[in-house]
Amino acid sequence: MINRFEVDETNKMIEQEKLDVRTITMGISLLDCIDSQLDKVNEKVYKKITSYAKDLVEVGHEIEVKYGIPIVNKRISVTPIALVGSAACKTAEDFVTLAKTLDQAAKEVKVNFIGGYSALVSKGMTQAEELLIRSIPQALACTDRVCSSVNVGSTKTGINMDAVKLMGEVIRETALATRERDSLGCAKLVVFCNAPDDNPFMAGAFHGVTEADAIINVGVSGPGVVKTALEEVRGQNFEVLCETIKKTAFKVTRVGQLVAQEASQKLGVPFGIVDLSLAPTPAVGDSVAEILEEIGLESVGAPGTTAALALLNDQVKKGGVMASSYVGGLSGAFIPVSEDQGMIDAVNRGALSIEKLEAMTCVCSVGLDMIAIPGDTTPDTLSGIIADEAAIGMINQKTTAVRLIPAIGKKAGDTVEFGGLLGYAPVMPVNPYSCAKFVNRGGRIPAPIHSFKN
Repeated sequence: MINRFEVDETNKMIEQEKLDVRTITMGISLLDCIDSQLDKVNEKVYKKITSYAKDLVEVGHEIEVKYGIPIVNKRISVTPIALVGSAACKTAEDFVTLAKTLDQAAKEVKVNFIGGYSALVSKGMTQAEELLIRSIPQALACTDRVCSSVNVGSTKTGINMDAVKLMGEVIRETALATRERDSLGCAKLVVFCNAPDDNPFMAGAFHGVTEADAIINVGVSGPGVVKTALEEVRGQNFEVLCETIKKTAFKVTRVGQLVAQEASQKLGVPFGIVDLSLAPTPAVGDSVAEILEEIGLESVGAPGTTAALALLNDQVKKGGVMASSYVGGLSGAFIPVSEDQGMIDAVNRGALSIEKLEAMTCVCSVGLDMIAIPGDTTPDTLSGIIADEAAIGMINQKTTAVRLIPAIGKKAGDTVEFGGLLGYAPVMPVNPYSCAKFVNRGGRIPAPIHSFKN
């Protein structure tokens, strides 16, 4: 059992080292909202979300006060809307009405974000799924709190290159549709391979069809806590280093489990998982890059960076699994550029490129995350970058993702500002050579041989 002593032990972490519960995310199934009439679908969706999540924000505040643990975001994830709207939506505009309904429901219950404007198309696309994907630019331009994700591949099915090509076009269109806000819409859009059903982190959260009617998932983060712990063992060997990370991850995960169980009890909704992901913020001292530099790198991007990140990710997972029987989601280390001051500094000093970030994604929790690129980047190049990341995920049997922001009107070396947890980002150059003939072949890259395990 978790006791109050374990929480008291984390007071220093909270007050001095920026430990926080990054999110309480309520997953809500909307499968029972499917209807052939669009008005009824919108009505059912709004009613179910506002009914189930009406107390979510208030309960989050109560837990914050009770334990003194900051809970940064309260969020909702829902069944992929491509499924929910499949019977009623005959045009892309029909799906946009559902996006507006999600946005209205999120505002009504006062959550920060709602995720699940999504389609799962790793092997092929239904007509409804294609319509939803084509509606994404408009949907993200006319809403404030809706987040979207598309899963284009998996280890079991291979990579749907038709969907990859389409997503390159959609990202470009989303950037254009939100150009007046530094293409902010792209910050709410993720392209996945091997997307998990229970991820509480935005923008990629959705409520998987294998989940219960409603669930509580909690995401915990504490890069500053890990960095401070490593400062105490500076210069010691890898055994000591790894043990320190594991023990710290254990303590952080226990905090997350306590919050998850408390929220579950108060809301009358089953506890799902704790996701321990070292997710940085723009705040100084809350950086994954600084952890890697504390491990021994002069700068993130130096030789040894991928090995250091692999070590960090693995020890975080090991510590988390020992702390809770229900660790899930992504769990590990995130390397978003715009949200991590240390990553931004490394880019600005010329130590970190997209190619090095891609290598790092082989061993981190997600992938190319919150990276601003020149606004004139072509859809084919965007699709090529997505395909590369999906291939890493497919071959390595892990989740990978792409969240790129083609900053319209900006070139390499410029800066884009997003604000809040999204921070700001230097615009990074991309390889100028074309992959158009590759991404335009059409069809599907088959699953790897090691996927056949039945």
